[in-house]
Amino acid sequence: MQTKQDSIFVSSDELSRQILLCQTNRELLIDRFGHTPKACTHVFGCQQNISDSQRLEGYLEQMGFEFTDNLEEADLVLYNTCAVREHAQYRALGNVGALKHWKAKRPDRIIVLCGCMVQQEHVAQRVRRSYPYVSIVFGTHVIHRFPENLYRFITTNKRIFDIPDSKGTIAEPLPVRRTGVKGWLPIMYGCNNFCTYCVVPYVRGRERSRRPEDILAEAKAMIDAGYKEITLLGQNVNSYGKTLDKPITFAQLLCMINDIPGDFIIRFMTSHPKDCTDELLVAMKKCEKVAKHLHLPVQSGSNRVLKTMNRGYTKEKYLSLIDRAKALMPDLCITADIIVGFPGETYEEFCETMDLVERVGYSALFTFIYSPRKGTPAEAMDDPVPAEDKSRWFQQLVDKQEEIAAIQTAPYLGQTLRVLCEGRKENGYYFGRTEGNILIEFFGKEEFINNFVQVTVTQALSFVLRGEVQ
Repeated sequence: MQTKQDSIFVSSDELSRQILLCQTNRELLIDRFGHTPKACTHVFGCQQNISDSQRLEGYLEQMGFEFTDNLEEADLVLYNTCAVREHAQYRALGNVGALKHWKAKRPDRIIVLCGCMVQQEHVAQRVRRSYPYVSIVFGTHVIHRFPENLYRFITTNKRIFDIPDSKGTIAEPLPVRRTGVKGWLPIMYGCNNFCTYCVVPYVRGRERSRRPEDILAEAKAMIDAGYKEITLLGQNVNSYGKTLDKPITFAQLLCMINDIPGDFIIRFMTSHPKDCTDELLVAMKKCEKVAKHLHLPVQSGSNRVLKTMNRGYTKEKYLSLIDRAKALMPDLCITADIIVGFPGETYEEFCETMDLVERVGYSALFTFIYSPRKGTPAEAMDDPVPAEDKSRWFQQLVDKQEEIAAIQTAPYLGQTLRVLCEGRKENGYYFGRTEGNILIEFFGKEEFINNFVQVTVTQALSFVLRGEVQ
């Protein structure tokens, strides 16, 4: 008997068919190009897009592709696009436009465009009309059908558009190609919140949770493969488990992953304030592998604006969560997203946001000027504030956060911190992030990369620490 949860899963027969098509495509691609094909992939947008692209690259690997960052070497280009802000959309389309001459040099080349941007019907139609050299276009709900869509294009040489309107599915297991020792692990997909400014529920579908046994199996495989930092992903991880036949909470899942043997760090994003529970905060405190960093987007400090945004909480509720989190974890680092210039926001309401920022004392903020998204309720709202005023407010917020960040980093001076070394920068420093997700730079050795090191902080700047390896 099929349960409600089972109904959203792509069948194992269908996924097996896609894997078989990978082998067929491998042979067809050799015939098409006369050599082992090379793929160049690029991600626009969030960590979920990165995770999706790792699965698409897993498919490409199964089809015999090698990977290159050199566009001129590539036989296939895949762009995974974002729809959250207007700038990301313009950037993606600008890059697609630049591929016209690339394709003209060698008409056998293949251009693949996918992701949130093209899930929007008006954008898909624009691509159909204005970018005739794009070979394959598919949306967020059919990533698992990539081998089939590539097969259809190769065998017919006709453009493929695969953008079904869907509440969403879950396809697993899919092949995954990851590099390094920091990995993204999606635990759920979609969103039910319908914030009035946000296009995500329209392009990603409704909330649906992966089965805990599948998540735990993937987490264990990552740890066994040497991954030292795992970031759990969802549009709202605090809603995890609600669609499961046997619901569990995100806090329970966090404890299960924490119990997996190994030396690794657990991070997660994004955590929605309206669903942030005391159970979650207590789990963060007791789980020794969970980083003491909470990304809790607030968007505004004005209750009227929050209500118009349909955020589902008040400034007072948000601040009570912050107070409780700090009481449980005094060393907790807190970050947030803030939108400046939401339609109808007054300067007085913006000042309420400034007051909240000072009250919380964020270690970092991700700040954005409001960007209208087609089809969202906010797009139709009156927006009388001139762009230059919004830009001035935005800079005021950035300046204030720089002052606060300097205050937040100052106590680290002289502390010795455990840091996962991620790589080497052009300025000669090696770098990593503290448990609280603050960037730290230090002189080191090549063998430090992808390993934990002990770093004593010798300099505390606004947004970065510098130190010496012990």
